Amino acid sequence: MSLMIVAVVAFLLDALLGDPRSKFHPVVLIGNLISLLEKILRRDTDSPIKKVFKGGVLVYAVCIVSLAVGLAIEILSNDIPSLAAQIFIKALVLSFMISPRTLGDAAREIYYLLETDNLTYAREKVGWIVGRDTQNLNAAEVARATVETVSENTVDGIISPLFYFAIGGLPLAIFYRAVNTMDSMLGYKNEKYFYFGQIAARLDDMANYIPARLTALLFIGAAIILRLDYKNAFKMMRRDAAKHPSPNGGYAEATVAGALNIRLGGMNYYFGKPHFRAYMGEPNEILEAAHILGAIRLMYTATILFLMIICALF
Repeated sequence: MSLMIVAVVAFLLDALLGDPRSKFHPVVLIGNLISLLEKILRRDTDSPIKKVFKGGVLVYAVCIVSLAVGLAIEILSNDIPSLAAQIFIKALVLSFMISPRTLGDAAREIYYLLETDNLTYAREKVGWIVGRDTQNLNAAEVARATVETVSENTVDGIISPLFYFAIGGLPLAIFYRAVNTMDSMLGYKNEKYFYFGQIAARLDDMANYIPARLTALLFIGAAIILRLDYKNAFKMMRRDAAKHPSPNGGYAEATVAGALNIRLGGMNYYFGKPHFRAYMGEPNEILEAAHILGAIRLMYTATILFLMIICALF
């Protein structure tokens, strides 16, 4: 039972305090470890096989360290006589592993910029949370990029770490965050990381497989609660989720697109080069800033729904 209390308190801490920007933030420390190991291991002159092997060594080392740190925190906190102190320490660490407040605040800021016709700054802000080129996006494309990011990041920024915490406590929650951070830093399909980051990318796909599909179902439940188009959300999930280039990303995006009656996907530009992303959903409504708020509401409702479900189950 205390495990689930920790999850709820972690969500409340994140909602109240947000994600502090600090060089001592656990995710920053994980990133520093990844960067250090990359400097030691990666060489441009290595053969493809050697790059894959060295990338695997990095993944193994980071995973072992993250599990060890999580286990150490569990053991040390369990030795504290006060149950309330145990719960607070674990919840504080878990709050660093999730990011609903940060995600919601970033998306809401873009919404306000679009509503006040500040397109130039909205393009700049959305460029902080997406990987595509944003300098030439129109208002609808900025809204689309934001909705897509909120949808997809609900999986790896919220539901996945909570899912792994529910089944394995802090060690698995920190382990998942390490896996996701490695994918963010190394999982690129470019010349530099195509081979070296392969294992990191594949492990992240595996880690998100169940949470992504669970998130889609949570979005459908959230659509029912929010009186959105839950039937269309289910329909678009079944029809369009597999079209996404990621084995997991389409489940969140297609379901949110269906719930909001909009179409996501389309042409994106990366470093000036066009890449077409398969469409998700139908354009029954014209994409606009208000749909960003709809995505935020779906994100928060799905999160609270998941917390209620795991509390009931445990």
